[in-house]
Amino acid sequence: MAKGKKKQYTGVVYSTDPSYEYEEEINEVAETLAPRQQNLRVMLDKKQRGGKAVTLVTGFVGNGNDLDALGKSLKQKCGVGGTVKEGVILIQGDFRKRVLELLHAQGYQAKQSGG
Repeated sequence: MAKGKKKQYTGVVYSTDPSYEYEEEINEVAETLAPRQQNLRVMLDKKQRGGKAVTLVTGFVGNGNDLDALGKSLKQKCGVGGTVKEGVILIQGDFRKRVLELLHAQGYQAKQSGG
């Protein structure tokens, strides 16, 4: 088999129907809601992190590039590290109040949740 792109068939392993046509799934890109329409939650989490605290921002609706940009700006303005995984922004340390202030300044609807 030549090197290059392989077709990714998902779901169907074998079909005995001679008229079967494989249809590829179309991934829709979610449009990013306006900041006023976002309902973000800011919380502190210590689970499965060796007792170290991280600030989580959840509830973002939109594409990954906009989420990455928001995560990058929050990390820069807090002066700490972090990451964006599975639609959640992780900021190292307890920066709940600072993150809430930054999100409100950018026009996002955000609430503190959890303890």
